Amino acid sequence: MGRGERGDLSDAEWERLRPFLPVSNGRCGRWRDHRQVIDGILHRVRTGVQWRDLPERFGPWKTVYERHRLWSANGTWERLLQQAQAAADAAGQIDWGISVDSTVVRAHQHAAGARTAPPPARKGGQVAEHQDESPWQSLVGQLVEVGERGEGLGRSRGGFTSKIHLSADGRCRPLSLIVTAGERADCTQFVPVLERIRVPRLGLGRPRKKPDSVTADKAYSNGPCREYLRRRGIRHIIPEKTDSWAARLRKGSRGGRPPGFDEERYKKRNTVERAINRLKNSRAVATRYDKRCYVFLGTVTVAVLVIWLRS
Repeated sequence: MGRGERGDLSDAEWERLRPFLPVSNGRCGRWRDHRQVIDGILHRVRTGVQWRDLPERFGPWKTVYERHRLWSANGTWERLLQQAQAAADAAGQIDWGISVDSTVVRAHQHAAGARTAPPPARKGGQVAEHQDESPWQSLVGQLVEVGERGEGLGRSRGGFTSKIHLSADGRCRPLSLIVTAGERADCTQFVPVLERIRVPRLGLGRPRKKPDSVTADKAYSNGPCREYLRRRGIRHIIPEKTDSWAARLRKGSRGGRPPGFDEERYKKRNTVERAINRLKNSRAVATRYDKRCYVFLGTVTVAVLVIWLRS
């Protein structure tokens, strides 16, 4: 079975990734064929198959797994995603009217029981941030180590769960994401998710981090979220909760003005729901099989990268 199988990188997609792939593995010379290994990783992310059951055409399964684990740890997947986003932004293909939401992912029983050893050191991503990191980005670096034994696993009646918090542009493509335990409240990750938006410029200039507007549901309707958006000068469309509305009316003139709300623009919030649906087309994302949180984060990042390459 040769190239061209369903889910493999096309020639155009490979040429977009090839210039940004690492050349040396830092130990014993050059890597094996990157394209073959990446196709194996994409196959596993799409199907959710066990690593040991990868088809032989992708080479040794352990090579594929170790490449994915290492690139999840050192931030390679995240850098590839940023390059894909940068190319889209340079072509004017990003709709910066973004939406924010989260989705719960059921964790397989084999996702529990990871060793307590820390993940490998990262030069980028959520464990060790970029040199120009902000205090909020440092906070994001800690959020990947929350939950059951620091692996982003939360308990519910149905068992272990994880939660993916993400922002999506107006074309249903995730811009930033964070993985936490399943019971983590949505509003607690609102600011970190927005701080994770970082689209580099292809030429000179600072990365773009500020959206034109933010749309979110009532789960994010609280004072800290609105204050953060006002401080950054970001327009927002967030409906007011019923209890907040009643409390404001009881206070009369002391309750202040009601927050602005554009009902027509709020209808576009479905873009983040559609982005989640596209993301969960990958079975290794819809159900978490990875024991380590940073590996699962890499799996989700690979699924997001595929969306950007093919949209």
